[in-house]
Amino acid sequence: MARFINKSQTEIGESPFELRFRGTKKSDKILLRVIDFDAENVEECKLKEFKEISRYIDKETITWLNVDGLHDPKLMEQIGEVFEFDRMIMSDVLNTDQRPKVQEYEHCLFVSCKMLTFNEKKNQLISENLSLIIADKLLISFQEKRGDVFEPVRERIRKQKRKIRNSGTDYLSFALLDIVIDNYIFILSLMGERIEMIEEKLINNPTPDVLRLINEYKREINFMRKNILPAKEMAMALVKSDSEFLDDENVGVHLKELLDNINQAVEISDSYREILSDQLNIYHMTLSSKLNDVMKFLTIFSVIFIPLTFIAGIYGTNFDNLPELHFKYSYFIMWGVMISITLGMIFYFKKRDWF
Repeated sequence: MARFINKSQTEIGESPFELRFRGTKKSDKILLRVIDFDAENVEECKLKEFKEISRYIDKETITWLNVDGLHDPKLMEQIGEVFEFDRMIMSDVLNTDQRPKVQEYEHCLFVSCKMLTFNEKKNQLISENLSLIIADKLLISFQEKRGDVFEPVRERIRKQKRKIRNSGTDYLSFALLDIVIDNYIFILSLMGERIEMIEEKLINNPTPDVLRLINEYKREINFMRKNILPAKEMAMALVKSDSEFLDDENVGVHLKELLDNINQAVEISDSYREILSDQLNIYHMTLSSKLNDVMKFLTIFSVIFIPLTFIAGIYGTNFDNLPELHFKYSYFIMWGVMISITLGMIFYFKKRDWF
């Protein structure tokens, strides 16, 4: 399956309000986790059925519902109906291949971006879509599969960190997005260490395996840029947004920090992209240099032996009348001439620094 664009023919002309899962199923069961909190209390539980969310709807506390698994359109329809979300929002949640975006609706703010993980054994990036629905006193996060990437945020809530417990869903959303962006930089640091190690191999022994590694990392860096550049647009949209669901005094500075971090990630990816291009050029230049050395050696070898072969060819002919053959010292004279020619050429090439 193509990693840079995924579009099936059945989606062409489909209504944007159609609730159909567009993506790859990455979890067998859907997990619903709730953290309900205020400055004084925290309640955390897993819902067996979605209808259990009803006991949190009218509370004055902050409710964070995390949905792991997106392959059930009926559940998404239920969520949309219970919280009165626009049907297009739930359609966007089910579309895991969409670009990161920010869209404001009547009852909420919709944000989506890509979470990335790095498979160190395969040297491959894995992308997962993250959707956030930010409403008054309610945050719903949608992940394609179960993961503990947001566990640090849960720990901050459990430990009564004053900022996150006293702020609204806008700051909680920032905390989740901050983890996603920080993870971009962490992955780039992992890849960067490996990319920089290639340079030593490149100079000492530019084998086909080194070329394979360079091409692998070029592909993964390009795939990462495909995901983080739209995420930069998403962060810029949040910074410029005047949505009622984002309190500028509460999260304005933090959203600008988020944009700074993603700009840093973009700059790092650009740097490693250039380094890989330079390494590819160095690889081809090194191979060309080695080929030139081989060709130079063969040329010198040929130039030395061409006159010797000529002399040997002359005296290897089958003519009866070769006066030199009857001279007593002809054989030694021929060797002397051949050795003199060889030494003279070696001296000439050495003087010209050809080897």
